[in-house]
Amino acid sequence: MAVADNGSCRLCHKQRTILARQFNCRASKFDPAEANRHGHQLFFANMWRSVGLGRRPYILKTVPADLSLLRPTPYQQLTLVELPRDLLIGRTRGFPPPPDAARAAAWHEFVREHAIDHGWSTPVTESVQKAIRILLGTQDTPGAAIRASDVLAISSIGLPMRTVLDVLTAAGMLADDRVPPIVRWFDTQTAALPEQMRHELNVWFDIARNGSSTPPRFRPRAESTVKSQLGFALPTLRTWATIHESLREIGRDDVLAALPADARARSSVLQGLRSIFRILKARKLVFVNPTAHVSVAAPHPSAPDPIDLDKLRSALNSPDPTCAVLAGLLAFHAVRVRQLIALRLTDIRDGRLHLSDRVVPLAEPVRQRMTAYLDYRQQNWPATANPHLFIHYRNANTTTPATPWWIRKRLGMTAQSIRMDRILDEAHATGGDLRRLSDLFGLSIAGAYRYTTMVDHPALSRPDNNGS
Repeated sequence: MAVADNGSCRLCHKQRTILARQFNCRASKFDPAEANRHGHQLFFANMWRSVGLGRRPYILKTVPADLSLLRPTPYQQLTLVELPRDLLIGRTRGFPPPPDAARAAAWHEFVREHAIDHGWSTPVTESVQKAIRILLGTQDTPGAAIRASDVLAISSIGLPMRTVLDVLTAAGMLADDRVPPIVRWFDTQTAALPEQMRHELNVWFDIARNGSSTPPRFRPRAESTVKSQLGFALPTLRTWATIHESLREIGRDDVLAALPADARARSSVLQGLRSIFRILKARKLVFVNPTAHVSVAAPHPSAPDPIDLDKLRSALNSPDPTCAVLAGLLAFHAVRVRQLIALRLTDIRDGRLHLSDRVVPLAEPVRQRMTAYLDYRQQNWPATANPHLFIHYRNANTTTPATPWWIRKRLGMTAQSIRMDRILDEAHATGGDLRRLSDLFGLSIAGAYRYTTMVDHPALSRPDNNGS
């Protein structure tokens, strides 16, 4: 008697179930006609028992995932031709499954635990699981560390690139083959220079970024410092490149002729050239340091540009709680940008802001904005594991802080300009009281003196300026 729409009977279905148990897979994998091609196995009705019922002992069928498989293989399968993969085609026609089921199960378990620890939502977890399966199935060497360049490609099919990178980093399975932005910038800026001059600048660039442990030793500089020093020197280097092939040909007269007349620009250009020639001389790539004993007068500190008070008031009264509290902390308390991005939830307590160098009692307007922001944060990311105070949709699934770029974009103006205007306003109000500026804003004496020298600056004589 038929029990299904396809005409199969109960005996056919039971035969298919027996076959599925032999191959340890689902019964739906087999067609009833194919499963019964070699005959039937008769059975007694009501004698089929599920494992775990009755007196029969329960046998655990699921095997815990072996997380020790999440380690890079010691070998690498070389490819004859490196061809880019078209992930858009894979999205429509399907991706190959991971070749190692045990390793795929370990990744599934690791991502699940990572998601629980970081408070991920179900859609984010499923997207990361899908991305990991695709990356495992398209690897040239199964079990090798996953290249960051392959992860960047999955953003073309709408999968979370940054979150996947964080998971791979946490598992120790990321092969970071990305070129840093500053390296790409350096290659672009020096591409038109002569080959020998470009080689010399490469030596300076490597030592300035990474330092040197061989005598003479150099400490690595911040990327912003390296970029600014090269930016100061680039116009002069390009001018020299029209008549010189190497920096060995540059003498003291060339340096003096290249220095601009403006005092501030003169100091900046000399600073960039001095950094380059000092390292090249230490590495014996130039015969002499042509910037040695060349000095210029220190430029008078320029007055900062006045801020747009209408824009600042708009930020303070913004319906966006994040923008409002950022503007409040800067306009009332002049908190440093690096302190803003490093703030944690535990640093706000008892109506005070606990910084590394001082405790700041928050003004009442700032307290109100802080309360509104904390409610907004809890409402949008209640399960996030990010301990930092300021988070957004990109770093809420990680434990990384926000960036200065994000603060500037949120405010619509630079945070440093708001901070400097607040300190200058206090310097005007107190007549340049160094002690008060140091106590209020955590400045050193030298830092506070910089602002007091501007109190009588002609560009800053604003008797009716109320600051922020």
